[in-house]
Amino acid sequence: RWPSLLKYYSHSDSVSWLEEYKARHNAGLEAQRIVASFSKRFFSEHVPCDGFSDIETLGCPSHFFEDELMCILNMEGRKGLTWKYYAKKILYFLRQQNILKNLKEYLQRPTERQSFLEGAVLIDQYCNPLSDICLKSVQAQVDDITDKVRKVLRTKNPRHPSLASKAGEVLVPEVELQRQVLDAMNCVLYEQLKYKGNELDYYNSLNSYIHQVLIRRTGIPISLSVLYLTIARQLGVKLEPVNFPSHFLLRWCQGKEGSTDIFDYTYIDAFGKGKQLTVKECEYLIGHHVTEEFYGVVTSKEVLQRMVGNLLNLGKRESTDQSYQLLRDSLDLYLAMYPDNVQHLMLQARLYFHLGIWPEKVLDILQHIQALDPSQHGAVGYLVQHTLEHIERRKEELGPEVKHRSDEKHKEVCFSIGLIMKHKRYGYNCVIYGWDPACMMGHEWIRNMNVHSLPHGPHQPFYNVLVEDGSCRYAAQENLEYNSEPREIPHPDIGRYFSEFTGVHYLANTELEIRYPEDLELTRATVQKIYSSGKE
Repeated sequence: RWPSLLKYYSHSDSVSWLEEYKARHNAGLEAQRIVASFSKRFFSEHVPCDGFSDIETLGCPSHFFEDELMCILNMEGRKGLTWKYYAKKILYFLRQQNILKNLKEYLQRPTERQSFLEGAVLIDQYCNPLSDICLKSVQAQVDDITDKVRKVLRTKNPRHPSLASKAGEVLVPEVELQRQVLDAMNCVLYEQLKYKGNELDYYNSLNSYIHQVLIRRTGIPISLSVLYLTIARQLGVKLEPVNFPSHFLLRWCQGKEGSTDIFDYTYIDAFGKGKQLTVKECEYLIGHHVTEEFYGVVTSKEVLQRMVGNLLNLGKRESTDQSYQLLRDSLDLYLAMYPDNVQHLMLQARLYFHLGIWPEKVLDILQHIQALDPSQHGAVGYLVQHTLEHIERRKEELGPEVKHRSDEKHKEVCFSIGLIMKHKRYGYNCVIYGWDPACMMGHEWIRNMNVHSLPHGPHQPFYNVLVEDGSCRYAAQENLEYNSEPREIPHPDIGRYFSEFTGVHYLANTELEIRYPEDLELTRATVQKIYSSGKE
C-alpha cells in the first residue's frame, strides 16, 4: 500500500500495522484540512511566513503528512487544481525547512567529514525540493562510474592498489600509479560515457545540479569537478579543489604532500575532458595572469559558496520567472552559510519588497542589517518606511471586490473568467482570471505599453491573463480572440484561481467565483456556442 514509505521501516522492526494505518489515516485528514484552508486564507496574498505555523507544530508524523501531500499532487486528471497548488506550496516549504536543517548540521561538522558530493546534493535538493533526489541514489550512480573505471584500470594494471575493495581508504602512494587512475577516469568519463562541459548552454541552472549532471552528462567546471574529485578520492587519489577565477579547477600534487609551491602541482580541468595543465596553461585558459593565492586549495564550505554564487547570478538573469524562485532559493542557501552578510541580506530585503511579499520578514531583515552595519541607515530607512506603508494599506483592504456582469458599467465586457484565449498580435495562448471595464493601470504603464495607439485605447475592457510561458499579463479586449484549439495553460499559478480544466475551459475555484459570481454561467454558454458550432 505504501511503497513510498518503505524506507521508514526495517524488516527487523516489530510494527503494529493497525496503529500505523490509523496514524497515516489521521495525518491524511490533517493534511486535507490544512490544504483546504489555504485557498480561503491566502487567495488574495502570497502565503505569509507565519502561514505555515500550524504545519510546523503538526501532531502527526511528518513523513505521513508529506505522503498525503504527494497523493494530492499525483491525483490523476485535470481536477483538484487548487488543492494541488497549495499542496505543492506546503510540500515545498516542509522539504526546504528540512534540507536547510541538514545543511546547517553539515556545516557544523569537522571539515574532513564534509563530503563535497553531499554538499552538492544538499544544494540540489534545496533548489528542487519536489524532485526525488537523495544522497544514497547519487552516491550509487557515482559508485557505478567508479566500478567502470576499475574495469579499465584492471586491463592496464591488474595489480593496481586501487582495485582493492577498500581502495578509497588508502591513498595511492606513487605519482605514476595515480596517473594510471586519472587516465582510466578520463577514458570512462569522457570517451565511454561522453561527459563534457556544456559550452552551448553554459548558463542553464541544470548544469549546477549534481543529479542533472549525472542524467545529462554535462555541466559547468565546478559541478564536473565535484564529480571528478569524488571518483578520484574513491580510488585513492587525493585531488583538491581550486577556486580559480572564472574556471573552477582541481589540483594534483606532484611534489611533497602539502607543498605550498604552486609549481609542485598539476591542475586538472574537469570541464575540459580532464586535461592536465601547468600554471602557465591555467592563465592561458582564462586569458590573464593571476596571483598565487588563486591556486590554493579551498574548503568544502567555499566550494558550496561558489556553487550557490553561480545560482545567485543565474537567478538575477532569469527575467522570465516572475516569482524569482531561483534567486530566492539561492539567497536562502547563501545566508544559511553566511547569515551576517549585509550585501545579501539587503538583496533579500529588496527582493521581497519588490515582490510585495512577507513585509514583516522584510522589517526583521532590515533591523538585522541596521545592527550589523549602521552606515546602511539611508537605504534601510527608505525600505522600512515603504514596507510600513504596505502593511497599513493591507490592513485597510476591506474584502474582495465583487464584479457583477449585470452592472451597467460592465456591459462592454465580452469575455469571461476561465476562457482560453489567443493574443491576436503576439500569438500566445492564455486563460482569463480577471477583468476590468477599462484599463486600471497608471499613466506611466499606459504610456510605456503604447496603449493609446490601440483603436479603442485604454477606454475598453482589459483582462488579467495567465500566459503559457509562465508570465501574467494585462491585455486589451481588442487584442484577444477565442482560441479555436483550446488546451491546458502550463502556468505555475493556474491552481490559485481554477479548480478544474474541462478540456475546453477552466472552472474558477470558490474564491475566484466569489469575485466574479456571474461569469461561470457565461463561460459555459460561450464555450457551448463556440465549440459546438465549430464541430458542426
